[in-house]
Amino acid sequence: MEAVLLIDFGSTYTKVTAVDLENKAIIGTSKSFTTIESDICEGLNNALDKLESKHKNLSIKEMFACSSAAGGLRMVAIGLVPDLTAEAAKRAALSAGAKVMKVFSYELNESEAEEIENIRPDIILLTGGTDGGNKEVILHNAKILASLKTKAPIIVAGNKSVQEKVADILSEKEITVCENVMPELDVLNIESARLAIREVFLRRIVYAKGLSKVKDLIEGIIMPTPSAVLGAAKLLAEGTKKEKGIGDLIVVDVGGATTDIHSIAEGLPSKGGVLLKGLPEPFVKRTVEGDLGVRYSADALVGTCGIDELLNKAELSENQINEYQQFIKANPGYITDSDEIFEKFDFGLASLAVKNATKRHVGTIETHYTPFGATYVQTGKDLTTVRNIIGTGGPIINCKRAKEVLKESLFDPLEPTVLKPMRGKIFIDSKYIFAAMGLLAVKYPDIALSIMKNEIKLILEVD
Repeated sequence: MEAVLLIDFGSTYTKVTAVDLENKAIIGTSKSFTTIESDICEGLNNALDKLESKHKNLSIKEMFACSSAAGGLRMVAIGLVPDLTAEAAKRAALSAGAKVMKVFSYELNESEAEEIENIRPDIILLTGGTDGGNKEVILHNAKILASLKTKAPIIVAGNKSVQEKVADILSEKEITVCENVMPELDVLNIESARLAIREVFLRRIVYAKGLSKVKDLIEGIIMPTPSAVLGAAKLLAEGTKKEKGIGDLIVVDVGGATTDIHSIAEGLPSKGGVLLKGLPEPFVKRTVEGDLGVRYSADALVGTCGIDELLNKAELSENQINEYQQFIKANPGYITDSDEIFEKFDFGLASLAVKNATKRHVGTIETHYTPFGATYVQTGKDLTTVRNIIGTGGPIINCKRAKEVLKESLFDPLEPTVLKPMRGKIFIDSKYIFAAMGLLAVKYPDIALSIMKNEIKLILEVD
């Protein structure tokens, strides 16, 4: 049987999906623990052995791969004002599938320079100033970066008036100069930076992650995993020239290290008389919460959300929670369907991850009182009218109470200013194919869309 093989090198698991192009169907999927510390091929071969044991005589026509192994694409973004160019830099990085480790604003000082060294980013995105605007800050920060020992490639996407000077200052570094992420005040232009990040990923980062060992696949490693998921989400929402999509949607992707939320929606005010505050929101938006993962980041999740909230959600004792926190540190790939206490613990972690990651992703609304009466101000996206919510990621797929977990992404009357969806259809990506379909969509979008519509199942409808 002729097939296309789609591979996702994850931080915890390497997942493989075989697709029958002729019949527009999934042949089979399998996974194995990612072996980034030794030889990444080991985990891949283990996954392939499992797949081939169930599906004999597979003839692989093409292979594509994505990766978030070894922590994914780690980036530092540097801008001028936190709410403007620094925020624009962050959005450019996230849209490219990066994990933004830190965003710095204004002139870097010595302690911040040391922090960048300690973060050891894969890429640094340097921005600052609108075109013809502030020049001093980006020039200062370029000099600081030039003095660092880091060999991370630097993407320059700031004030075009000084880009040549910045390039001269950074001449001993590997740099890429692209268009300003904010050429004018409150005008975003992140596509050029996004493409530059992807090019650096293709050219250099896959080798740094050890993926060059996969010699037969290296030409097929075309994007970070989050980019693949975002591409699949956009395709499912918008459709193709031949077939309609399902409309605006939110994808909730819970992982061991992070919880990612993707929204495909304008997010404009759903009620009249509401003023918008801040930068324009992108139609295709991704946020990454590094403190809300349920394995590697479990301690941070408990610290962020509070032990009391987890106690209440999981219905366990503090001793039981502490015991399992220690256990998953040593066993991040652990999955079970026979340990009831652990299932409660995992349910509690996933529920808090979804609740808080969605809360951070959506916008908020505030009431301001003036001499002329009340004024309503919206910051971020209003997603109250979005009707499609899709859950993916191991902690969702393997959870017996996935419906309850995903309901945490809906509007909470106790937090009326948080603009989560009011109601809608909840789906689950039970075969974990979102990243695979994002890969397939690069060359075969119609087939990828058809498969997603068939495989992503409706599990709950909330009126």
